[in-house]
Amino acid sequence: MSAPAATTGRALFLDRDGTLIVDKVYLADPAGVDLIPGTAEALRRARELGYRLFLFTNQSGIGRGYHTIEDTHRVNARVEELLALPPPAFDGICIAPEAPGQPSPYRKPSPRFILEMIARHGLNPALCYMVATTSPTTRPPSMPESTRFSYGPARSIPGRSRESLNMGFLCSTTSRHSSRR
Repeated sequence: MSAPAATTGRALFLDRDGTLIVDKVYLADPAGVDLIPGTAEALRRARELGYRLFLFTNQSGIGRGYHTIEDTHRVNARVEELLALPPPAFDGICIAPEAPGQPSPYRKPSPRFILEMIARHGLNPALCYMVATTSPTTRPPSMPESTRFSYGPARSIPGRSRESLNMGFLCSTTSRHSSRR
């Protein structure tokens, strides 16, 4: 992480499948990782603007017995390799391995990981953004209205697409706050 990111209080909370990489159902083989075009450049730019990067991903294939947590770690390592950011690429990684219906405090849309990272790293919630393919109309009921980080899509395309990350959104969002400390 660059020095500016350590002091700005800004962060991007990044969903993995369909946001950073092409969504391939129950991806367990690192060879199947395909970055969505523009992702590495967008994250490099976000880092330059002082944003910390956090990765979080629901991996119900683990809970369903389709693959293992080790497979998920290998896929995440491949994502980091392809991003080619200075290590560590992510200041924190959260994997929710449970299948839907199984109790999990971290399974999205739970805000728990985000709120814990905000507290642990002294982040400014008003300068934290969730970057995902989720619609802003699906704000989870468990997320209090007082939670001030931005929750909503940063992509203008369906999650299973190979089209590029919406660089305009990311750059305009990060530029808006680049001079605030």
